[in-house]
Amino acid sequence: MTDLSSYPVRLAEYIASLIKTLDDHLDQATPRQAAEILAKVLDTQEGVLTRVTDLVGTGSRFAQNQAHRGMLPPEVWLAMGRASHELHSVGLDLDEHADAIKQLGTPPTTASTLPPQPVASAMVVRRSR
Repeated sequence: MTDLSSYPVRLAEYIASLIKTLDDHLDQATPRQAAEILAKVLDTQEGVLTRVTDLVGTGSRFAQNQAHRGMLPPEVWLAMGRASHELHSVGLDLDEHADAIKQLGTPPTTASTLPPQPVASAMVVRRSR
């Protein structure tokens, strides 16, 4: 009979190898392709970073339970919690730039469909004396 408890371990190994493959693709991608990949990775709802952050948060709760039972040192729980918070913080920082990354990954539009570009003009300031 197959040991089903090893399936999650194999799944984690497989996901890690997929992330490595994605990293290799990102390294070789054109700027537009790289931006598309990064936009998906950094997506705040379904992205890889969000899912990894959730996974580390779940690991933190596991470590907390085990620390309360005396099975893990409290430092493990604290480190897992810190990692979860840091990943969340990094995600928030990167979210500020998500639109710029998505825009780079969007195919260029033709000149006829572009909105008119603002024209710089000299500003004259008059002072009354």
